[in-house]
Amino acid sequence: MIRLASGSLRRQQLLALLGAPFAVVAAAVDERAAARPALAKAEAVARPGDVTLAADTMIELDGERIGKPADAADATAMLKRLAGRTHVVRTEVALIGAAGRRLSFAVRSTVSMEPTDDAAIRSYVATGEPLDKAGAYALQGQGGRLVAWYDGCYSNIVGLPLCHAFYGLRRMGVATPERPESAFTAAFGFVCPAWRIAESQGHFLRDGAEYETAHRNLSGVTIGPFG
Repeated sequence: MIRLASGSLRRQQLLALLGAPFAVVAAAVDERAAARPALAKAEAVARPGDVTLAADTMIELDGERIGKPADAADATAMLKRLAGRTHVVRTEVALIGAAGRRLSFAVRSTVSMEPTDDAAIRSYVATGEPLDKAGAYALQGQGGRLVAWYDGCYSNIVGLPLCHAFYGLRRMGVATPERPESAFTAAFGFVCPAWRIAESQGHFLRDGAEYETAHRNLSGVTIGPFG
């Protein structure tokens, strides 16, 4: 059995695409206080005999990692700061195997935002959608209208890098009925532009590695130290 250490509906929907049964066991972890939030979540709910999967998504801007907004005012401030600029979306993934084996890594994608005016930002925040999203927007929701372009793994931006998770689960002995690339296309109606990159990285997942999936950044850090 897979234990998903997350109450995020988005992650539940993404993991469900792989077709393997799982139980949602939300972890009571202070994401802002934990140095490695995904690993802290996985460790909080892991149980011998089960495979535990956890993830935590943040954005990186000006050398700072930014998580979910505290409230509507914080969401508005985040979106004003992001408007017209490019940032990195980084999801930390942690798995704990049935016998206690650990595998942690991070996946990166790039997002560029439209130069949105204050009125449009306030209107979006009023929908409530940004309040539980890293960076205060949802690419797959109404927040997609604020995005100019993205590069890299789409599901990573949504909250769970599906190909990497698939290969991580395989490393832990879990064979899922569905492959990530075909399941993603069936669910979203398009082919993820980074699936080949993600697939090649997934075959060689390393504990503590950082994986870049944005094509335009592949000349930089593709696999580096976790941190």
